Amino acid sequence: MWGDDQREPLTGRPDGSRRRATIHDVAQLAGVSRQTVSRAVNDKGEIDPGTKERVLEAARLLDYRPSRFARGLVRKGTVTVGLVIPDLMNPFFPEVAAGVLEAAEQRGWQVVVWDSRTDDAREREALDVLSHQADAVVGYFKNEDDVLARWLGGVPLVLLERGPQQTRFAAVGIDAAVGVEQGIAHLVRAGHRRIGMLDGDRLEIPGPRREAFLAQARQHGLPVDESWVVLCPEHSVAGGEAGMEMLLRDRPDVTAVLGFNDLIAVGAMRAARRGGRRVPDDLAVMGFDGLSLGELVEPALTTLHIDKRRLGRLAVEQVARLRAGEEPLRGADAWVVPELVVRASA
Repeated sequence: MWGDDQREPLTGRPDGSRRRATIHDVAQLAGVSRQTVSRAVNDKGEIDPGTKERVLEAARLLDYRPSRFARGLVRKGTVTVGLVIPDLMNPFFPEVAAGVLEAAEQRGWQVVVWDSRTDDAREREALDVLSHQADAVVGYFKNEDDVLARWLGGVPLVLLERGPQQTRFAAVGIDAAVGVEQGIAHLVRAGHRRIGMLDGDRLEIPGPRREAFLAQARQHGLPVDESWVVLCPEHSVAGGEAGMEMLLRDRPDVTAVLGFNDLIAVGAMRAARRGGRRVPDDLAVMGFDGLSLGELVEPALTTLHIDKRRLGRLAVEQVARLRAGEEPLRGADAWVVPELVVRASA
C-alpha cells in the first residue's frame, strides 16, 4: 500500500520550505517499522500501548498527515481521482478531462480538478493537497520525476503526455513522432521544402514535437534547421500570431508552417493574412490537436488529430491497474497516435 518515500531532510525542498513528513520519517523517529506506524495511526488493536503512544507522539512532532491512500481508504467507499490540468481555457484540455470523467463515472469514481495554470509552484501545491484528498493523481506536470516524488506522499500518479520511456511513473503519451511524420510527408508531397514550426515548448528543452519536426526535416533533406523553429509566447491564437510574425520576419521565404497546437495554427493563419499572404496558396498551415475549432475557421484547418478523450480514458485505466497492484500499460498500449486530417489550409 505504501509508496517509496524519499529519504531526505524535511527541509529538503528546492524552495527551502518544509516537505511533508512521510510514514518513513515517523517510523525512523519512533524506532519502529512502517507497518507499526500504520497500525498505530489507523488505531489497530494489535499494538503495544506504549509503542502506540511513542508512534503517535512522533507523528505529532513531525505533523504527519497520512493521505487517504495511506490510510487504506482505497479499499472501501468512493474512489477519488485528482486531475491536474494546465489551462482550462484551452479547449484541448476540457476534452481530455471529459475522457477522464467518463471513464471514472463508469467505475463509480469521482474526480477533483485542479488548474495548475502551467505554473511549477501550483503543480507542487496540487500534489501536496491532492495527496490528502485523492486516492490517485492524473495530470500534466512540468516538474521532473524527483520533484514530483517529493511532494506526492506515496499516492499513485499517472502523467499525461509523457511517453512511458520518459518517466518512472505510469504515463499516457502522444506519439508525436508518428504524427509529425505524417504531417511533414503531406507537406513535402505538396511541394513544400521551406517549412517552419511554431513551437510551444521552451527552446532550451526540446520537446517531442520539435525533435520530431527536425528529424523529419533531416530525413527529407529539407534546408531547415532549428532557426526555422520559433517559440510562441503562449499556447493561444495570440501566441500563434506573434510567433508567425517572427517567423515571417526571420524566414520570409517560408511556404508552410506546422503549429504546436491548433490555436497557434489559427493565429498563424491570421498573421499570414494580415501580412498579405493567402492560405494555403502562399502559406500552408497545419495544426496539431484536432479541435472542433479547426472546422469552423476559414480556410478549415488541416491538423494532426489527437483522440483526447481516449487519452483521458487510458489515464483512468492506468489508475485502475495501479490500484489493483498490476503493472501499468506500457509500449503501444500507453500511446495515443495522431492521425492526419486534411482540410483546406494545407
